[in-house]
Amino acid sequence: MADNQATGGTRPFRFGVVAPLRTDLPAWRDQVRRIADSGFSTLLMPDVQQWQPAPGPTLAVAATLANLRVGTWVYASPLRMPWSMAWEAHSLSVLTEGRFEMGIGTGRPGIEDELRELGLPVVTPGERLSQVRDTVTSLRELDGPDLHTPVVMAVRGPKAQALAADLADTVTFAPWPGDSRAEMMRLAAGFRATRDVELALHVPVVGDAVAPFMTPPDTDPAALRAADSLAILPSDPAAATEEILRRREDSGFSYFVVGANAADALAPVVAELTGH
Repeated sequence: MADNQATGGTRPFRFGVVAPLRTDLPAWRDQVRRIADSGFSTLLMPDVQQWQPAPGPTLAVAATLANLRVGTWVYASPLRMPWSMAWEAHSLSVLTEGRFEMGIGTGRPGIEDELRELGLPVVTPGERLSQVRDTVTSLRELDGPDLHTPVVMAVRGPKAQALAADLADTVTFAPWPGDSRAEMMRLAAGFRATRDVELALHVPVVGDAVAPFMTPPDTDPAALRAADSLAILPSDPAAATEEILRRREDSGFSYFVVGANAADALAPVVAELTGH
């Protein structure tokens, strides 16, 4: 079980990039190195079969290209047996010498259709949450006393939040369309009242650039700005820096995850806020 004691301190910033392999391999390798050189801490992979090679081997390759952390954003619990996910996560921790972090959740909206296409059982949300617990439990058994693979949980409802309070090292809140700043702040404040952990923010839009592998393709940046959504950041570096500082101060978000298409635009921001 993770430590449930609040620390009360301000957490340092870190920044992750969701960068699936959607180009030729040499171009992706260059992109991974550029992301690391810009000061981003983590290279992340989604768990969608149609978009890229499998996360495990892709992340293992990424870890050999640059000295940065790698992780899943995020494993969908109903796609694999818990022991299989745990074994892969533990193996990645070993092979990267502790630079892997396992992001896990119950699956994005529409996961039921994907399960049917793959011939897998369509299980209830409660059963998917049990799969998350079983995966983390198996991972801790495989890690043993000398290794601790960080676990990032994507949560929303009270049952998922309660499980994250028991198990997670980092928590991100699964976004809903139309979530306002006030709603995300409410979720963050409610969780922080239970336990002080690193809070991550999923930011699929920077300026007018929409990361297609992080949000539906019809996402409207103007509508997000009108809703004062935390799913968008300004593309102007000074404005983005000010907004990121505000989000940490107001809500405790210190880990920001963006799409690869925004990495170059945010590189000056990352350099300033991480001292890179």
